[in-house]
Amino acid sequence: MISTKGRYALRLMIDIATYSNGKPVSLKDVSKRQDISIKYLEQVVSLLVKSRLLISVRGNTGGYILTKDIKNYNTFEILSAAEGTLAPVACLQTDINICPRASSCTTIDYWKGYYEVIKKYTEGISLEDLVDKEKNKMGNDYSI
Repeated sequence: MISTKGRYALRLMIDIATYSNGKPVSLKDVSKRQDISIKYLEQVVSLLVKSRLLISVRGNTGGYILTKDIKNYNTFEILSAAEGTLAPVACLQTDINICPRASSCTTIDYWKGYYEVIKKYTEGISLEDLVDKEKNKMGNDYSI
């Protein structure tokens, strides 16, 4: 299950990508548009900065900017930054499976397949795809 942090991370990234125009976007503005508390956004944004998906810009006109073009982000990396992992079971959370039952586990291949479906789907959707949907949804109200 994707937590609130994961859901808000996507909304935050979409908002910044939609409204930045190459300039920093303040959390105050994101908070108003997304109806998310600044305190919670601060927690989420710190995870995204730590993962190098955003850069913090200080000063009166400061805020957050993307580190790369929106077409080069995918939802897997954004959700992983916020959630830590999207693996459905603990034994798949690291590259090396250290579970003592891994060699005899009847369900491990099922969980690997399930995880691959999630990973493939989320890697296939870019931030650009979501921003385009947002702009289409906004229609004539879209003005930056």
